[in-house]
This record gives sequence, C-alpha cells and structure tokens, in this order.
Amino acid sequence: MGIPAIGAALLLLGACTETQLAVHVAKKASQAAAPSAGEQRIRAEKVRRASLRPYTIRGVRYFPKDDPSYDETGLASWYGEPFHGRATATGEIFDMNRVSAAHKTLPLPATVEVTNLENGRVLTIRVNDRGPFVKGRIIDLSRRAAQLLGFEKQGVARVRVRLDSSAADAFVMRPAPITKTERKLVKAAPRSDVAVAALPPPTSTAGQAAVSQSTPVIARPDPAVVRATSPAQPVFSRPVPDTKLFVQAGSFSDFQNAQRLRARLVALGNVNVNHVVVNNRDFYRVRVGPIADVAAADRTLSRVVAAGSDDARIVVE
Repeated sequence: MGIPAIGAALLLLGACTETQLAVHVAKKASQAAAPSAGEQRIRAEKVRRASLRPYTIRGVRYFPKDDPSYDETGLASWYGEPFHGRATATGEIFDMNRVSAAHKTLPLPATVEVTNLENGRVLTIRVNDRGPFVKGRIIDLSRRAAQLLGFEKQGVARVRVRLDSSAADAFVMRPAPITKTERKLVKAAPRSDVAVAALPPPTSTAGQAAVSQSTPVIARPDPAVVRATSPAQPVFSRPVPDTKLFVQAGSFSDFQNAQRLRARLVALGNVNVNHVVVNNRDFYRVRVGPIADVAAADRTLSRVVAAGSDDARIVVE
C-alpha cells in the first residue's frame, strides 16, 4: 500500500472513529435525559398531589378528591380550538385529534370509561386536564374522543363516566412508597428550562361545540410527559336504556329541608322529592323534570341556580 493509500485509510478510520464517538455521545445524552422509572414515579406522585389541591376558576371553588368508586351520569361536551397545542393541567400538550379528557375533580392523571347513553358507544379515555367550567357538564372530551363516541356534530351527549381503577396509571391513586435512593436521584438530576412549541393547527374545527375554560396548570411542561395523551382506543357498544334529563337542585339528609326547597321551586315545573339510600344513609333529592332536551335542561338549570341553588346540576337517569 502506497503512502497516499495509507493516508486515505487513516483519514477514513479517523472519520469512522469520530462518527462512532458522536453516536456514542448522542446515546449517552439521550440516556441521561430519559427519566428513570423512579423519577417518573416521583413526578407522577407530585402531579397527583398537586391535582388534589382546591382551585378557583371565575369565582367558583373546586375541591378535587380521591374517589375510587366514582360513577356519574350527566352531560359531556368536547373542546378543541383554541386549546389545541396548549399545555394541559398535567403539563402534557393537548392534541384535539387524540383521545383525552378534562374533569373538574378527579385526581390527575386518571382513566375513565365513558359510555354514550344515546347510542351505546363506550370508550376508555385518559384524563389529564381540568374542566369543563360550564354549568351542567360533567366531563369535557377532546374532539377525537367525541368523534369516536358519535357526538361531535351535536356537541353534547348524555353519558355515564366511571373511573377505571384497573388502568395502567391507576397506581397514581395508590402510590408505592418512595425510597431514599429515588429521592436522592431526583434531587441530583439536572434541571433546565424547557421550550414547548405549539403543534401545527388542525385541518378543520367545523362543528366544534366551544366550551370556555381556563385550565389550572398543576405541572410545568416536561419532556417526560409532553407526548400523545392516549393511544388508539377500541370503541365498542353495549345496550343502553332510555334515559331522562333532570335538574337536581339539592340532596338532603333531612326530609323537611328537601320539602322546603321543593316549595321554593314549584313554580319552575314538575318538582319532586325522591328518597334514596347511599351507603346505608337516607337522602332526599329535589329534582325538576323530566325535561325534554338538553337546551331545556340548560334553561331550567339557570333558573334553579338563580333561585338560590348554586350547586344544582343536570343528571341523567
């Protein structure tokens, strides 16, 4: 091999060595940036604890709580623009074209099973945001979730929402003890500011049922959680009974208090006091209805609230 050939070989070897070194450094940097399982668990615990703090939106105080038996019926809405590309309450980036949801009081994140009581469609959805901050709505879904459940065009649907305590992120509600080693690991982890760019605008927002809200952010955007909120979820159907709409003005353990509220509201229409037993305790629910449709229920709810029942809500049975 001549001198020029040897020189070329050395140059090639040097180039290969530099390439290998660059790849090695990139891998090390990627591994250093990737959070460990311990870091992820500690961060999830911090997010969960922060999500249980009371907060106020437009003068209304909300009190999140752990409720493993959560199972509620009511009205669902959906949201898209102008929240597309913004940070959710957990620090993830909201994508209206992926499946996710917002709830006012469940710990975050959480997984719920949502059943559309109008067509029987069922979808498992990850909750990572706060809302909807509109009277008469119990959950706000992303546009994609509303499409899969079949109510994107109408904007609102009667639903049943049940907490799925067997989901993969359910450990957030029952966190394992955090070891001293894990705590030291997190304290020693490098910290830096994170710049989050908005996602490209969606191709269309036609038919959106706009819901005004202002999300209380409980976690800053973090590379570990800025990701797709939910993978593709199968939609299945189950038989659902016919449902009716009511406005529940209040629920009392004392029958006389329920009767007094009924007397105040009797001018609004058909007002009844229904007796139920919950956890071996007697309650008396004051309800207006049944009501013909969602628009009429919204009007009735506004009148009940104006009459002094600030905690009134729309229920589906």
